[in-house]
Amino acid sequence: MKKTTVFLGIFFLLTLSMLAAGGGGENTIKIGFNIPLTGDSPKVGEGSKFAGELIKNKINAQGGLEVNGKKYPLEFVYVDNELKAESAVQAAIRLIEQDRVLAVIGPQGSGRAIPAGQVNNDNRTPMVSAWSTNPDTTKNRPYVFRACFLDPFQAPVAAKFAKDQFKVTRTAILYNLEDDYSKTLAELYRDNWEKLNGPGSVVAFESFGQRDQDFSVQLTRIVNSNAEMLYLPVYYNFVGLVVPQAKDLGWNKPIMGADAWGSADLWSLSKGSVAGYYFTTHYAAAGAVGKTKEFIDEYNAAYGYIPDDVAALSHDAIMIVLEAIKNAGLTGNLQRDRDNIKNAIAALRDYDGITGKMTFNAEGDPEKDAVVVRISNTGEFVYVTSLK
Repeated sequence: MKKTTVFLGIFFLLTLSMLAAGGGGENTIKIGFNIPLTGDSPKVGEGSKFAGELIKNKINAQGGLEVNGKKYPLEFVYVDNELKAESAVQAAIRLIEQDRVLAVIGPQGSGRAIPAGQVNNDNRTPMVSAWSTNPDTTKNRPYVFRACFLDPFQAPVAAKFAKDQFKVTRTAILYNLEDDYSKTLAELYRDNWEKLNGPGSVVAFESFGQRDQDFSVQLTRIVNSNAEMLYLPVYYNFVGLVVPQAKDLGWNKPIMGADAWGSADLWSLSKGSVAGYYFTTHYAAAGAVGKTKEFIDEYNAAYGYIPDDVAALSHDAIMIVLEAIKNAGLTGNLQRDRDNIKNAIAALRDYDGITGKMTFNAEGDPEKDAVVVRISNTGEFVYVTSLK
């Protein structure tokens, strides 16, 4: 009986230890990452993970994150969602139920963030997407936040910039029909373009599928449509395929992109064919100053390339969660801590991130500007202007 009592006592203490601070041990803060480390856009996951490692290593080198006078080492759990909606849902379930994290960073793209966000909200686990711009990611989900602007903001400011910059009235649009982000942004841009230029000013509205590699049919229609510019709200990997094919078919007019262009791999995948084009995004690395430049320099020194907007936004998403943990404190009760962290994120005002200041509205969305960059002849993303 005595041995049984001792065993049960030890088991009880170990269980309490695992429940404390998000299941990572009584002295550990465990944060999950639901990101694409494989699939069509692995650079998205890489940027998120690398930003996480920079933060984790820096804070742990100082003994951990200080919360109410006590330091807790950070433990980050990276789960690959393969850029698939069903995998993102499974990753969310694993991080919440098996890994028992305090909060989740990502998914980053809307096609994964929307379904995973429902899982996080249903399980009352805070989630901050760095890069999902579709309104449905956070809508009616008090446990879901984002670190980026929204497409209903991005589309109209991009349309006005393109009209003013290129002095045109007729546009073509090419988008990915199977991607929530691309389809929604294309529709919003179309509607706003026609508000500015009148009915019929979108002279081609073409789509493709997720597995497509040949866009000659759609691009031939666009070339023959009398369009004066092309709007291309697609992920960087598709930009690398579409733009060279468009040029091979004789397209020599402006192309305007969206924030999913903002990858460190864009230049190499497009073989430099994107030089001179513009896109809306979340920050510009070229010419950055202050703590933004400090992050860029640290990232470049560690990983050998300039961080893209996914990495920068991931940095902000992670720091938002850590700031909320410091403000909320830790009780050792996992659900209570998740609830408190959610409330602390919602309460943040004028949080000064490296992509801008953020105050969250009732839907968990930050109020912030968009940036327009121009791609230089060497592949740099050069700041042009901010859009409000």
